[in-house]
Order: sequence, then structure tokens, then C-alpha cells
Amino acid sequence: MDAIRDVKKAYRLLRRTFAIRAARDRVRRRFAARGPLDADRFRIAVHFADSDVNMYQIRQWYGPLQRLSRRHPVVVLSRSPLGAEALLDDDALPTAFVPGVDDLERFLDDQQIRIVLYVNQNTRNFRMFRYGRRWHVFINHGESDKVYMTSNQYKAYDHAFIAGDAARDRLADALWDYEVDARTSMIGRPQADHFGGALPYVPDARSVVLYAPTWEGDRASMSYGSVRSHGVTLVEQLLSTGRHRLIYRPHPRTGVTDDAYRAAHLRIVSMIRAANAADPAAQHVHDDGSQIGWQLTASDVAIVDVSAMIYDRLATGKPLLVTRPVSDEAQIDRTGYLADCEWLTADAAHDVVAEVERVRADEDAVARLGRWSTRYFGDTTPGAATERFEAAVQRLSDAWEEHAARGDA
Repeated sequence: MDAIRDVKKAYRLLRRTFAIRAARDRVRRRFAARGPLDADRFRIAVHFADSDVNMYQIRQWYGPLQRLSRRHPVVVLSRSPLGAEALLDDDALPTAFVPGVDDLERFLDDQQIRIVLYVNQNTRNFRMFRYGRRWHVFINHGESDKVYMTSNQYKAYDHAFIAGDAARDRLADALWDYEVDARTSMIGRPQADHFGGALPYVPDARSVVLYAPTWEGDRASMSYGSVRSHGVTLVEQLLSTGRHRLIYRPHPRTGVTDDAYRAAHLRIVSMIRAANAADPAAQHVHDDGSQIGWQLTASDVAIVDVSAMIYDRLATGKPLLVTRPVSDEAQIDRTGYLADCEWLTADAAHDVVAEVERVRADEDAVARLGRWSTRYFGDTTPGAATERFEAAVQRLSDAWEEHAARGDA
């Protein structure tokens, strides 16, 4: 079995290599046809070194970055051919394809970049850190109590934008000699100000349940995914009632490291397809799109794994269940919301319908959500987080100007 698995893995890697080569040629032709970007136009860059598989990490920032561009033009520095191709297809922000160091240096010679934003911890970010006289700022792609959120890698950045008090306390507790107050700015969740999108179904009397599991993870400490342990059972139960509409939104990386996990995901997709064929009015949704937002606000109850989706849902103040990881090695921060959340165990997945109705009717649970939302995000009034984000960028821009006035920049 190990040999077969290794052969499959090698085949996937080979296909990926050919796909990258083909994408590189296509991307270079598209950029050549577009022509160069205007010189000395951009002051803020987003460094995105990932391929298309992690596009969700930058797509959620399109709305805030597009609005920021009204005051400070923003460009995306793409290092991967597949990532650059996806960015060109989205056409949300100006993009530069800089796969090599020489490409990057030519771009920086042409543009006076003052602030570089990073949405993830890709190891290639380190190559960008070599360029001084500008601010390197980690903005992340979510807020959660995962161990990822207290990585010592925070120290590599000049500054970090964090969501709120919970993130501040988390970093202060986990990192040694890290000046949290000086090196972070609390901005809330500006992405939530730009949630939107048309519903892919016609609303009716059915209760809408969002099931948004994360992927299987690449290490035991981050094995939070529930597709194998909970997913097939809870989906089967919800599809069978005739009273519920399911929105299934799996993580984009679902099944990339575990074939059995991917098989469970494909079974869920097949079940949804069969349920819709049997009852077209049900309009259950398998959502594999790029836009996040409407799923969180349209659903009556959300079922999510230990992931940033918990905290995006918290901002809506609407009921949610959190799947409890079955692995004893999965690290769970029990000092925050997860110490007070509504857990759904794998054994209880058979009773998910009753659990969904229970959390909908629990007024105390809804009140607790409001208190936790404030702790994680501060003021969630529409537009407030976007204003804090832009103000934090402006402070760094002003600080750059001060350095320039002294001859430092």
C-alpha cells in the first residue's frame, strides 16, 4: 500500500510540475501583451508567493485592498506561475510576476514600495525580507486559536495587523521578548465589511446549515479536519430531513495530503448531488467558489472545524457548532472561545439535527457569542474594521515619510 501511495504522490507531483511550466509560459505571454506597469505608481505591495491552491488567502483581502487603493495604490507581487495566472484571471488588483530575485529587484527599482503586506507565512517571504527601508507587515488571512496564530515567525516582520484583544493576549503569552503593543495594530476583521454575493438558491422555509470543514492538515498538531470523522455522517443526516438546506464549503486544500480524507469529501459531494436530483427544490449547495461571506450570513447555523471560519462566524453573532478533533495530538487553545464553545463530537454527528435545533433555540449561547465577538474583533459595526485597517496603513506610511525626511529612506 505504501508503494502505491508513493507512486500516486509522484504522479501528482509530476503533473504539477508540467502544469507549472505551462502556466509560466502562458503568464509571461499575458504580461507581455499587457505591457509594463506605470513606473513609480505603487507604494504598497502584497507579497504572494503561493500557487493557485492558496488563492483563498489573498482573495479574502480583495475588498479591503481595493478600497485602500483609492488612497494608496496597491500591487500584488506574485512569485508562482499558477498563482500569477489565478490573479490575472481574477483581475482584482494590479499584479506583477516576479518569480526570480532579478525580476523582483527590477520591479523594486521601478517602484517606491514603502509597505509590503504578507497574507501567509510562506517560506519565500524570507527572500523579500532582505529589502530594507520599507515596512514588512504580516496581515494574515484569518483569526483563530490555532497554534499557527502564535508562531515565532511573527518576529520576522516589522509589524503585524491583528484582530483584537484575544490576538494581542495570545501573542503576549506565547512569544518571548516580543513587544506586542509596539509591533502590532488591532484592526478587527476588515474582510467582514466586504462580505457579499448572490444566493445560489431561492430561500424558503428550510433551515440553512453551513458545514465548512478545514483540510486534514500537514502535521498531527494541526489535524483539525472533520470530513472523515464527522462529515459524511452529519451531511447524511441533514440531507435526509427535508427541512434543511445544506451549504457544504470545504477548505480549498481538502484531500491534498490524505487520499482517504479526499475520498470522504468526494462521497459528500456525491451525496449532495444525489439529494438534489431526488428533490430539486432542496437546492443543497456544494460551494467551491472563491467568494466568502454570504455563506456566513445566510446560514441559520454553522458547523465549522477549529479554523478561522469560527471567528468569521463569530462576527455575525449567529449560532455555530465546532467539531471536536478526534486526534489527541490536535492542539486546542482552551483559554479563548474554544473553552466556551458548543462542541460537536464525532459520536454526536448522528444527532446533528437535534444539535442544530438546540443551538438555534439557546438564547444564552447567542448572548455569549456577542461577548466573544467583541473580545476577538472589537467594534464590529459595518465599516469600522476597514477604517482601522486603513488608519494602521496610514500610520506606517507616515512613519516612512518621517524616515525619508531624515534621509533614512
